[in-house]
Amino acid sequence: MTIGYQYIALIIAGLAGIAWGLPAAHRLKSPFDIAAAAIVLCGVVAFALGVLLTFIPGFFK
Repeated sequence: MTIGYQYIALIIAGLAGIAWGLPAAHRLKSPFDIAAAAIVLCGVVAFALGVLLTFIPGFFK
């Protein structure tokens, strides 16, 4: 079984987006808090996709 390193990078990027965006969404003033919340959402999606594709590589085939 080979591990796709691009999927590991997707997991790391997702975690980084979540880790930065959660505190920033509460700290920043409007409208910048909306952008931070959008980054959190993208981070959650990237993290979930990375985990899914790491453990089930042919999921979308």
